[in-house]
Amino acid sequence: MSKAAIIGAGSTYTPELIEGFIERNNNLQFDKIVLMDINQSSLDLVGGLAKRQLEKGGFKGEVILTTDRSLALDGASFIFAQIRPGGMEGRIRDEKIPLKYGLLGQETTGAGGFMQAMRTVPVIMDMVSDIKRLSADNAWLINFSNPSGIIAEAVINLTDTNIVGLCNCAINMVKGIADVLDTYDFDYEYIGLNHLSWITSVTLHGQTENLVSTLAGKADTAMKNNPVASIDPAMMRAVPYVPSSYLNYYYARSEQVKKCLDAEKCRGEICIEIEGKLRESYSNPDLKEKPPELAQRGGALYATAAVSAAESIVCDKKDLHVVAARNNGAVPFMDDDDVVEILCRLGRNGIEPQGVSVYNEYVSGLMRAVKAYEKLAVRAAMEGDRDVALAALMVHPLVGDVAKAVPMLEEMLTANKEYVPNFFR
Repeated sequence: MSKAAIIGAGSTYTPELIEGFIERNNNLQFDKIVLMDINQSSLDLVGGLAKRQLEKGGFKGEVILTTDRSLALDGASFIFAQIRPGGMEGRIRDEKIPLKYGLLGQETTGAGGFMQAMRTVPVIMDMVSDIKRLSADNAWLINFSNPSGIIAEAVINLTDTNIVGLCNCAINMVKGIADVLDTYDFDYEYIGLNHLSWITSVTLHGQTENLVSTLAGKADTAMKNNPVASIDPAMMRAVPYVPSSYLNYYYARSEQVKKCLDAEKCRGEICIEIEGKLRESYSNPDLKEKPPELAQRGGALYATAAVSAAESIVCDKKDLHVVAARNNGAVPFMDDDDVVEILCRLGRNGIEPQGVSVYNEYVSGLMRAVKAYEKLAVRAAMEGDRDVALAALMVHPLVGDVAKAVPMLEEMLTANKEYVPNFFR
């Protein structure tokens, strides 16, 4: 029996996570679930629905709602983190400020993702310190907070905490392929960083023919939280792999910036409207299950990814999941201590990255550039160093213009002063 803690439980995503707990309760066997959030009203609203879900699902354990993170972490075996320092207002600033400089405004990629990292990495690292002090021996942090890859880079290389850094991109990409093939009975190779990834090989079970080039333009890998661009067929020939939808921002940069500039509302503003409707439905005392409208929020299948990862650890399945892991030679062109997002076997003793072999020079070049950005971003977040922050933005393929980066960085830091005090010491 064990205790699970959800940090950031006031999120509208929580009912999907609770649904996953209910579906896998026989294996997870949580006897206590603690929902923690710094926003009491959001916690009460979302926590109320979570309690009704668990009661309907037959959960017999204890359910606690709290704003005390230490109480939530105390003795926890699994900690599910879905935090957003600065809230949706911070996300909207992240999206809008870069656009003033003709640069992409996006939650996790480019300058917007950089600013979210500056707010989030220090909070996660502080929480990791508490996990080591308060939680159960060999506790696992299952992190879905963005930017997930940069957080994993920090935690894996600066601490000895057990962490599963994950995202719902991979599971949705695999679903897109399964929908085309009309089966999940296939093997695949996955390579990349968080929100910068490709499926480079797809073979039907027991066969050797790589079907990926024929799937590249057919599999639907679109996510709710970024506008889909039509990729030039020449690019699909040059890099004939199934791309994460976030690669739209790299493949069709000008088009995506224009879409963001022309949009009546940014994605963060749209999400606030979606969340308003969700919170209204959550307040219905007769609602006892995840509402279908939650699918519009952009986190489709994230609970499947998060809860199945926990189940694999508890049951020592050693099955395959796409998660963040220290490279250790799995991706030949990356450094051993680089945190990459690839297929890994997941069990009680940890994460075992699987080697990759199918890629081209475009993939290796882009991954190495963005990994340099991620490492610099971690340093900037931890040290509050403006020079390192500028270096991070300059090496990022979606920024790289000093005349834009210098004033944009200053404006973004000033707008987030409350959340990045280490830059204003």
